[in-house]
Amino acid sequence: MAKYPTGVENHGGNLRLWFIYKGERVRESLGVPDTPKNRKIAGELRTSICFAIKMGTFDYAEQFPSSPNLTRFVTTKREITIGDLADKWLSIKETEIAGSTLDRYRSKIKNSLPFIGSNRLVSSITQEDILNLRKELLTGFQTPGYMHKVIRKGRSVPTVNSYISGLTSLFRFALANNYIASDPTANITPLRKGKPEPDPLTREEFVRMIDAFRERQIRNIWSLAVYTGMRHGEICALAWEDIDLKAGTLSVRRNLAKVGEFTLPKTAAGERTINLIRPAIEILRDQSELTRLSKQHDIPVTQREYGRKTTHKCTFVFIPSVSATNGRSGDHYSVGSISQSWDAALKRAGLKHRKAYQSRHTYACWSLSAGANPNFIASQMGHTNAQMVYQVYGAWMEETNSEQVAMLNQKLSDFAPPMPHSKVSNS
Repeated sequence: MAKYPTGVENHGGNLRLWFIYKGERVRESLGVPDTPKNRKIAGELRTSICFAIKMGTFDYAEQFPSSPNLTRFVTTKREITIGDLADKWLSIKETEIAGSTLDRYRSKIKNSLPFIGSNRLVSSITQEDILNLRKELLTGFQTPGYMHKVIRKGRSVPTVNSYISGLTSLFRFALANNYIASDPTANITPLRKGKPEPDPLTREEFVRMIDAFRERQIRNIWSLAVYTGMRHGEICALAWEDIDLKAGTLSVRRNLAKVGEFTLPKTAAGERTINLIRPAIEILRDQSELTRLSKQHDIPVTQREYGRKTTHKCTFVFIPSVSATNGRSGDHYSVGSISQSWDAALKRAGLKHRKAYQSRHTYACWSLSAGANPNFIASQMGHTNAQMVYQVYGAWMEETNSEQVAMLNQKLSDFAPPMPHSKVSNS
């Protein structure tokens, strides 16, 4: 008579398995007679179950659909893998958020799941799994490659926090819909990160950068970005129909997302009218010689309401074909293409590298230095209120205290009441 494999035993003449699941010893009857052949098969089944439990892919309800143990371990009608849950959640989010935001969520999940395992049951994932994921994202890791291991560099703290926040939203969805009994991300706090300081261009650096651009149109793009504080997607989507040079105004009505979709500006406050300063007007007059009489396009613009679009007639202000020589240019620039021109100009001018978003910081810092009201700056940049201006530029503003005092002395001296002269005794 063959021996019983580990975890296989006789129970009333039939075979039964025992194994450890979620820290508890459980037994499941197989309902087959105790024979040497069946013992071997039962041992192999038990080995596969233990492996699935270890890998986090064991579905109790699928393996033992009639087991009385289901009431102890299964809190949902069916188990689901984290990969399938992510697909379900992202599909539902399509109706709630903009396409560009959905693309960011999808990217976060895509970059996180390989560390956990897309085929793992979501109910098997623990806080330790999430913390290990965060550590590997932060410090880097090695993966097998051809002939040698491939070293992956660690991500920055803001990037890692962003990935974990995406998983947090996913697990909250899972908890709310009874896919899990507890949220493994519930008590994980974000990693500490330093507050990024604005790094605006000085006036001398701005001149050097502008001189480094080889194309007139690209020079105009970045001059307008610095003189208006517009987001780069807003500049790519800018049309002559939005501009009134006689009144000196520019209406921000749409944005070009990184996924190539035209949308409304980032927030409702982003739909705004910018009062152009003289240098910005001069830049647009120069650009009008290049593109003002170009072809007008009917552009579908996605609205905030799900599934709704409207059509804008657009004669784009900045058109790649003006300077392209390969004949394959589009009707408008992409955010990525103009960012590349920023990087190239900084390098050519011998300037310290900054992200292209610093063009927006440059506008804000220059405006504050000139004494502009923070509420006015916020409205021009598309913020709901001045809170963002104070949060981002508060420390920088403290460095200009002496300039502010000098400005107050100049502007308020005429308002200061005359001080009474002290009486001098005649005796």
